[in-house]
Amino acid sequence: MRILGAVERTLAVVNGSQSGPLFQALTRRGYQVVGPTVRDGAIVYDRLESAGELPAGWTDEQAPGRYRLARHADEALFAYAVGPTSLKGHLHPAEVRLLSAERRGAGFQVLGGGDPPERLAFLGVRACDLAAVATLDRVLLGEAVRDPVYAARREPAFVVAVHCTHPAATCFCASLGTGPRARAGFDLALTELLDGGHRFLAEVGSERGAEVLGDLERAPASAAEVEAAEAAVAAAAGRQVRGVDAVRAHDALLAEFEDPRWDEIASRCLACANCTLVCPTCFCTSVEDSSDLSGNRAERWRRWDSCFGLSFSYIHGGSVRASGRSRYRQWITHKLATWVDQFGSPGCVGCGRCITWCPVGIDITEEARALGGEERHGDA
Repeated sequence: MRILGAVERTLAVVNGSQSGPLFQALTRRGYQVVGPTVRDGAIVYDRLESAGELPAGWTDEQAPGRYRLARHADEALFAYAVGPTSLKGHLHPAEVRLLSAERRGAGFQVLGGGDPPERLAFLGVRACDLAAVATLDRVLLGEAVRDPVYAARREPAFVVAVHCTHPAATCFCASLGTGPRARAGFDLALTELLDGGHRFLAEVGSERGAEVLGDLERAPASAAEVEAAEAAVAAAAGRQVRGVDAVRAHDALLAEFEDPRWDEIASRCLACANCTLVCPTCFCTSVEDSSDLSGNRAERWRRWDSCFGLSFSYIHGGSVRASGRSRYRQWITHKLATWVDQFGSPGCVGCGRCITWCPVGIDITEEARALGGEERHGDA
């Protein structure tokens, strides 16, 4: 895919009724559409069969350790922040069979892992999740290490981003420069407008994005519509009350390995791994081999793992990080400090999921400030 330069990008206005034709334009091109839908009391990314499954008229209420669905005042499709799932679950699946082997006579025949993955089109991707995919790209598509499972799903993917206009109370993407506007990495980007009728300001980000937009009824964007879209996104950034100073956090976390704050955090942390499961950039896995009772078939599976598990750092003689204190310290230090040293940017994109879905409401922004001395020295 050739990404269009800034001069080539075009803006158009698409009526809200065009969500169905957009869905059809993607499926005609052979994509399985993955987008937001209401399931199990939350708005999640899932396979969609029609645009009717989008969460029209739904919003969410989030706080540390709390998530609730609520009805929105209108039939907006994207009037929510982010739910517990992200693109990670589709590009870097929680469970992958890497290979299987069957006994053939005196030996074994090694077979492939499974069928080729579907071509996915992601609809409704927020800027933080798009930034998370870019982060995973640096990790899993690097020159030194390239994950073929991730690459097979990532490279053909089509992305329809949605600039965020409804942040949650736990969001802090603006402080990290990862949102609420999606800057790059999309084929199409939409801003939902509800003043004077339901419509979208559409921005083209690639040649294939321009082709899909060409299938929709559209009109040139007026200056007023462009201004309204920009104002809605800017207002979303202004409503965020949390934030992380990435430079300060990096230096403080590497300097405060013995800070008593770690013991205070450990007294609350359940080491349940919720934060790593909902995080859109945590990529740790383990590999397990199994065989059937007959001894005629064996399989190798890769599954998500978490640095909060006692067995994750187990080596001969015991676990390297035996305490909850050391495991939380490993997680936040990797997210905000050593990830920068490894990959050139933080491993956190400010989506706030780890705050919302922590059962005891531990707040990564609060802990980063405390360890950086802001709470203790009154310069928050």
